[in-house]
Amino acid sequence: MQKRVQLHDKAFELSIPQTEIQEHVRKIAARLNADYAGKHPVILAMLNGAFMFCADLVRELTFPCEIHFTRFSSYSGTQSTGQVTEIIGLECDVKGRDVIIVEDIVETGLTLKALLEKLHLQNAASANICSMFFKPTCLKTNITVEYPAMVIPDDFIVGYGLDYNEAGRELKDIYTLVQQ
Repeated sequence: MQKRVQLHDKAFELSIPQTEIQEHVRKIAARLNADYAGKHPVILAMLNGAFMFCADLVRELTFPCEIHFTRFSSYSGTQSTGQVTEIIGLECDVKGRDVIIVEDIVETGLTLKALLEKLHLQNAASANICSMFFKPTCLKTNITVEYPAMVIPDDFIVGYGLDYNEAGRELKDIYTLVQQ
């Protein structure tokens, strides 16, 4: 485990080790297992960032599920642009189905608000958000993150699927941007 990494022009310091991440994944999976026992929901993972969390999460689930992927974008560098672009649309029928949206991090909530509206229009029975990381102080929409694995401060982080200009997704630990 590296204490500090350099990605492009920015330095990041270790803030959350892999062991702590995995502990939180198991805890949130236990909550989902209790709440979705006997159900067969659609897991809708948000690419690109949530791929690691989703893979670890579904290995801990004890109920049957379908896994699908979608991709929206609203970031450039370290900041949200405020504009949500759908890159890969919803490719499964969610009518009458319970949906668990798996997200890497929830900050402004703009992307999730757009997706929740789409799921509502397609008559999903329910749609709940499960996010590895949640920054409630950054939220700009009226959404609820029903399953936050970790509530974190408003720092820019990379690793465990999260990136800085496509760098750092492969890191097993979480690193926080060093303010210079």
